[in-house]
Amino acid sequence: MAKFSDSGNEVLWTDKKRTLFGLPLSFTRYILTEKKFITRKGFLSITEDEIELYRVVDKSLRLPFGQRLFGCGTVIINCRDTDTPVKEVMSVKKPREFMDIFEKQVDIQRDKYRTRGRDMIAPDRMDCGCDHDED
Repeated sequence: MAKFSDSGNEVLWTDKKRTLFGLPLSFTRYILTEKKFITRKGFLSITEDEIELYRVVDKSLRLPFGQRLFGCGTVIINCRDTDTPVKEVMSVKKPREFMDIFEKQVDIQRDKYRTRGRDMIAPDRMDCGCDHDED
């Protein structure tokens, strides 16, 4: 895929949400840059949602039969983002290739910010080091 620049960040992957028969007849575009994952929706009025890659905690792949027939799939991204804790990248072509590129960039950004998924998850119980009455 040819790489080009989008507001100073290199675009590594882009695709549209696919509809009937796997055709990109949608006004939803997904863009993966070196630092962010952007969802752009709309035609006349455009709404963008960005996720910083270092905040991604987990991802999963859903391959419903109807999407698989046309080489599509849905990637679910869980992240530590207040606006969008769960992002569904719906019905994109070659979802496994996207997941590979996405995972590589997430690891690069985590190394850059020195964070890992476990660093962003709050513990269930805070251990302050003091004695508690446990029965």
